[in-house]
Amino acid sequence: MEEKSNDPTPQRKEGHLLDAPLVFIDVPAFTAQLKQEPAWEDSDRNTIAVFKTDGMRIVLVALHAGAEMAKHTANGHISIQVLEGEIKFTTASETVELNTGQMLALHERIPHSVLAIKETTFLLTLTTSSAIK
Repeated sequence: MEEKSNDPTPQRKEGHLLDAPLVFIDVPAFTAQLKQEPAWEDSDRNTIAVFKTDGMRIVLVALHAGAEMAKHTANGHISIQVLEGEIKFTTASETVELNTGQMLALHERIPHSVLAIKETTFLLTLTTSSAIK
């Protein structure tokens, strides 16, 4: 397996390993990094992909209180695990409030939105097209 890393950008001065047989993900360090970047100060959110391979992607998301991810769909299954804070997750048929330590799973192609009730960080895991049979 070829190891894959992201390239450094002006926002993120050092790249990090995205895919390898074993990828260590330091969630507290990535969270601190997200909250120190200009994007966190300049907008209502910041994100970083911490793992990306054929079939799955894991993204760390940080939202300011009141930030909303407007209605959208994902082409794969998703899970959301709240690390800190509180969000309201809404589909056409139900709304769930998730707090620290709680998570949900959602099938592909279901429209949904996310509203941060408090400043929140969560891990979004998404299956990508090569994993969907």
